[in-house]
Amino acid sequence: MNKPVFRFAPSPNGELHLGHAFSALVGYERACASGGRFLVRIEDIDKGRARAHYVAGILADLAWLGVAWEEPVVFQSRRFSAYRDASERLERMGLLYPCFATRAEIAAAASCDRDPDGAPLYPGLYKGRSPAEIARRRGAGEPYALRLDMAAAIGAARMKLARIPLRFVELDEAGRPQMIEARPERWGDAVIVRKDAAASYHLAVVIDDAWQSVSHVTRGRDLYAATDLHRLLQVLLDLPAPIYHHHRLITDAAGRKLAKSARDTSLRWLREQGVTPMDIRRLIGLA
Repeated sequence: MNKPVFRFAPSPNGELHLGHAFSALVGYERACASGGRFLVRIEDIDKGRARAHYVAGILADLAWLGVAWEEPVVFQSRRFSAYRDASERLERMGLLYPCFATRAEIAAAASCDRDPDGAPLYPGLYKGRSPAEIARRRGAGEPYALRLDMAAAIGAARMKLARIPLRFVELDEAGRPQMIEARPERWGDAVIVRKDAAASYHLAVVIDDAWQSVSHVTRGRDLYAATDLHRLLQVLLDLPAPIYHHHRLITDAAGRKLAKSARDTSLRWLREQGVTPMDIRRLIGLA
């Protein structure tokens, strides 16, 4: 039970590419080197984009690469009740509020400030609305998201931590630990429960990492800033904090992050062209 636990958690909305291969192999090899466990979780919370044939392809690609994982594979689409429990707890703490705004309304009202993902920082359109208005809109069946009252959430976290700074442990490329101070305020009042799902990525990932006893989260550098928000949610929900390693990204010739739509970097396409797992390792700098 004290073994380190690593995981690879792709979304089944496209084929795995070289970037996924790098992330899976880095996590798997660290698990093997530490005598730990390696898990696969399918993050299919977005039912509109998730496809069963991509799940099969993901598992086939991982097996071809030589990655082995513990069964059973966990599917987020079967975990909605756990996410609802967590969001209801945050609501009871007074930290979530309904937002009925569309993306167009947010874009029209937002300032030039952006969150770490580059989206317009939420301008607080529905923050502080009266209970009567909220009840009326809900009763009329208007779709809404649940947003985190960031100022209140940070205040609650500070109380829980007895005013110790909000921090997480990050391992550098050489495996050396660094204590990083989280800055969740740069996300503004982030969406915690989406209009079309039981949770956002941010809520689901912290709930599932804790439930699966994940001790080490290995993922791309593009998710580094998200750790600020994840650490905040962990404190609010009394969840353990994993050790993080945000590895370098595999990019195309123009220096752009790889996308699932880029067929010439998909593992399935490369395999069909006769590329071997050792070739893949050379392509991503792991040979």
